[in-house]
Amino acid sequence: MTSDLAVTQRWISTFLDAQAAEAGSSRNTLLAYGRDLKDYAAWMDRKARRIDTATRADVEAYLTDCDAQGLSKATRARRLSAIRQIYRFAFEEGWRTDNPAIEIRGPGRSKKLPKTLTTQEVSALLDAARTQGRSPSDRLRNTCLMELLYATGMRVTELVSLPIAAAKGDPRMLLIRGKGGKERMVPLSPPARAALLDWLADRQAQDDALPRGEQPSRFLFPSRSAEGYLTRHRFYILIKEIAMAAGVSPSKVTPHTLRHAFATHLLENGADLRAIQTLLGHADLATTEIYTHVLEHRLKELVETHHPLNRA
Repeated sequence: MTSDLAVTQRWISTFLDAQAAEAGSSRNTLLAYGRDLKDYAAWMDRKARRIDTATRADVEAYLTDCDAQGLSKATRARRLSAIRQIYRFAFEEGWRTDNPAIEIRGPGRSKKLPKTLTTQEVSALLDAARTQGRSPSDRLRNTCLMELLYATGMRVTELVSLPIAAAKGDPRMLLIRGKGGKERMVPLSPPARAALLDWLADRQAQDDALPRGEQPSRFLFPSRSAEGYLTRHRFYILIKEIAMAAGVSPSKVTPHTLRHAFATHLLENGADLRAIQTLLGHADLATTEIYTHVLEHRLKELVETHHPLNRA
């Protein structure tokens, strides 16, 4: 191992450890940081440069190369963010006296409207979930997954990793642990509560049937995965199967589009943007404001329908 490579690996591993311990970053965030920083370090190595002595010009050259590769604005913005973060950490640790990336303007993100689903499509998905599964237990689980996802707007990782302790006792509210370990309370709709109670009863029967000495899972949706709960990948496949059974195009349906549908349908029915921000667990209202396209559509429809000149 060369000394340059040793420095690079020490920087990245120490930074990621600090993000996990101090910032409470999720596993997915840490993996993304790691991938982006390794790509940056590999590019610097090919140019016979080092990340610990990089200049602003070096960082800008790397971002220009990313652009030349055809990487999206979102990917380039994310990579610049990772580079800024590691140099800020290096400055705080005294490894550097400056942050060469701090004044570099990012490419910005394309303001795409989130894909969503109609209320009719969501109803079809919820109905189809009740019929999908090899066993009655699978069908109860799938129904509970879909009802909770649409009723709460949870992120997929928050949903599949829910501890069973958060759901026992016929709750009217669910305590969700989100990004950075932040907690929020989200109310449950009557259909979601009913689906949850049915699944909890089935889970209890499964736990009662366990061999003596075997401990029941602490997760609401357990599996044999390394994490101990249903994986994001398995749920992604499952939701596509449910979409096909519902007659909804699978290309339109992901766990995230159900989250968007939750927010969009609330806003369409008059919910306050601040309330939606709290329910979604967004740290910044600006992230939630993308849903205001729904209000714009409603206002336009209102004017077209009721303005006297439009009637003519």
